[in-house]
Amino acid sequence: MSIIPALRLSILAALAMCMAACAPAPLPFARLAGLITSKDLDEVSGFATSRAHQDVLWAINDSGNPARLHALSVRGKVLAQFDVEGAKNIDWEDMASFDLDGKHYLLVADTGDNGGVRKSITLYVFEEPARLVSGTLRPAWTIRARWPDGPRDCEAVAVDAVAGKILLVSKKRAPPELFALPLADPGKAWREPRRIGRLSGVPAADPELQRSDPNMAKLFTQVTAADLSPDGQTLAVLTYGSVLFYRRNVGEDWGTAVARAPEAHDVPLIPQAEALAWSAGGGGLYASGEFNPAPIFYLTPEH
Repeated sequence: MSIIPALRLSILAALAMCMAACAPAPLPFARLAGLITSKDLDEVSGFATSRAHQDVLWAINDSGNPARLHALSVRGKVLAQFDVEGAKNIDWEDMASFDLDGKHYLLVADTGDNGGVRKSITLYVFEEPARLVSGTLRPAWTIRARWPDGPRDCEAVAVDAVAGKILLVSKKRAPPELFALPLADPGKAWREPRRIGRLSGVPAADPELQRSDPNMAKLFTQVTAADLSPDGQTLAVLTYGSVLFYRRNVGEDWGTAVARAPEAHDVPLIPQAEALAWSAGGGGLYASGEFNPAPIFYLTPEH
């Protein structure tokens, strides 16, 4: 997104003033927690909360940017950057963090496909760096997959490590489709995502927006990010217009859980909202988008 310098400065000033004035008194659902000002992060497409470092978020940019992972404080300060060897950023669109066999991992989903032309998608799994000192990373393993019935855009990925599954949500299908993919290292084998459900209750744009800006209204329901709560019981899903919480009962599969209407909230003031990650304790989520400066909001769902 291109913004003239004067407007960029005015937005930065307004957000900084709001942080200073509003942060001590949380709003019912969303409060401004930080601000990303680094020029290296002007198209944030995915967040993941660190499992190894307190109050640290991992972030990625989408297509057209280097294959690089950025470690941030929850206030938005860049702490370290890691260039990835053995991976390409064709269209990185989401991240997830998880624990497996006593180790902390990060997953990066190269699954974006705006034109619906990609023959395959790639997901990279990295062992999370123990020290936040800029350097290089190589994937611990790589998962290559082909959709079962042709290309589709996917910008939302979560990891259910207990079940050994990666959950993927389609962006432009209505209703959005939920797929599952094995998390384990496949070696050289190719995987095929399996459709396990469709998301119910995704709010549409209000009638006024549908009348005044039909093109924007069409974007309103498109899914741009997802993350699974630390207890594994709530799938948070971000669209351009809403934040949705799908909760499952004990022993229930995700296909059944997402078939019920979710808890839904309007997206706060996030330009092109595309990044979402549960906090380490699971009390809320951090959200941001493709913009610079990019606000980081902390979202608190109902309990």
